[in-house]
Amino acid sequence: MKHLFITLLVSIASVAYAAGEKKEVCNEKKDSKGNVVKRADGKPVMECKTITVHKKVEGEKVPEKK
Repeated sequence: MKHLFITLLVSIASVAYAAGEKKEVCNEKKDSKGNVVKRADGKPVMECKTITVHKKVEGEKVPEKK
């Protein structure tokens, strides 16, 4: 039972570590014809989503074959 608990704890910790940075991205909402949907005051309706952004890791150059 202890091994199961430790395995579960490690798997949850590794998922939380690889999460990355959260960023909110907003775009104008469009109808089925592709037109921008507007509110009563004339401003466009915005659709916002929260996405995860991971940092890009730079690696070593691959040596060319001779």
